[in-house]
Amino acid sequence: MATCLGRATAGLLKNYGLPAYRGLNTTLLRQCSIAHTLKVRDNIKKKRDAAMLGGGEKRIAAQHKKGKLTARERVALLCDTGSFVEFDTFAEHTCSDFGMQNQKIMDQAMLVGAPVIGLNDSGGARIQEGVESLAGYADIFQRNVLASGVIPQISLIMGPCAGGAVYSPALTDFTFMVEDSSYLFITGPDVVKAVTNEDVTQEELGGARTHTTLSGVAHKAFSNDVHALLNLRSFMNFLPQSNQDPSPIRKCDDPWDRDVPGLDTVIPLESTAAYNMLDVVHSIVDEGDFFEIMPNYAKNIIVGFARMNGRTVGIVGNQPKSAAGCLDINSSVKGARFVRFCDAFNIPLVTFVDVPGFLPGTAQEYGGIIRHGAKLLFAYAEATVPKITVITRKAYGGAYDVMSSKHLRGDMNYTWPTAEM
Repeated sequence: MATCLGRATAGLLKNYGLPAYRGLNTTLLRQCSIAHTLKVRDNIKKKRDAAMLGGGEKRIAAQHKKGKLTARERVALLCDTGSFVEFDTFAEHTCSDFGMQNQKIMDQAMLVGAPVIGLNDSGGARIQEGVESLAGYADIFQRNVLASGVIPQISLIMGPCAGGAVYSPALTDFTFMVEDSSYLFITGPDVVKAVTNEDVTQEELGGARTHTTLSGVAHKAFSNDVHALLNLRSFMNFLPQSNQDPSPIRKCDDPWDRDVPGLDTVIPLESTAAYNMLDVVHSIVDEGDFFEIMPNYAKNIIVGFARMNGRTVGIVGNQPKSAAGCLDINSSVKGARFVRFCDAFNIPLVTFVDVPGFLPGTAQEYGGIIRHGAKLLFAYAEATVPKITVITRKAYGGAYDVMSSKHLRGDMNYTWPTAEM
């Protein structure tokens, strides 16, 4: 046994340039062990340095030339300094040894109660992996569904996102985009041209403007990578870590009981004249800080997050400046989804009502306004979070009921002197 050990040790010593010897020598063994450790460390460092370069210097330069950051630069800007711990730095392929195929991050997030943020910039599936790439999509979709209402899920689209990859952002709670550099579509312009003979650009088909104004797929767009990531940091400060945690409380220097004399004149004397409901919202929330969700889609209703006395609240309000504040299909769906998110994560709701009714017309009826309008009604009726309603002016017809009326378990319902019910 000693002879075998000696031969093995001699082999190791030879590998590290140390002299061979007869018998065991403790000093030489220690030197051998140290040399082996240093070589392993050096190899790991080289691999880590290579991994940190991603596709290499040329591809990093190409990314910067487009005005975009690399994945790790984005993470560094998004997270607090030194707080990010990367998993699977060296993973490269479809190897399934030792259970490497399992998706860890989303499972861990649900287990510990932590939000998941996806920074999406991808050319799509690796076609050479065949059905395994589709299985990877489905694994993520399944976890998106299981995590829904348990932890906040946010997607930030920072480049192309096409085909099956688009369904994960669609399943998350909020989807943000970057103008002129991010795209979401099921099929690209070439396939659209081949199948329907339509000529359309990537931007027209699935750019930020399309999805924040026409389709409603995205909730907000930002001008560049840095702007998007800094706004995402601010946005996350409104949200709890999970449905088991309270929303963060921020120290507030804005007195909760201050007078707001401007509210005396914000409602026009003429009952048909428009005004901006955002003037009301900005006047009463802490420091006028309101993070509006979907500001360019279904403008006849406003939704977003603010703070009152340092605590997060969800704001919903009809917007008289757009379609006189009428509820329609798009505004009902927009409002319902927001109310259900707030209910899932125990965020109180404050609703400002100025609604003359549901928008009439064949387009609305054929589009299913009854079915879609019922979604907003259902969301308010189902919600168990504190609900405060303020009727600033009009509350007519069925829309009166739908907008968090006391009959739908509104906790406190107030009217201004200008209210008409």
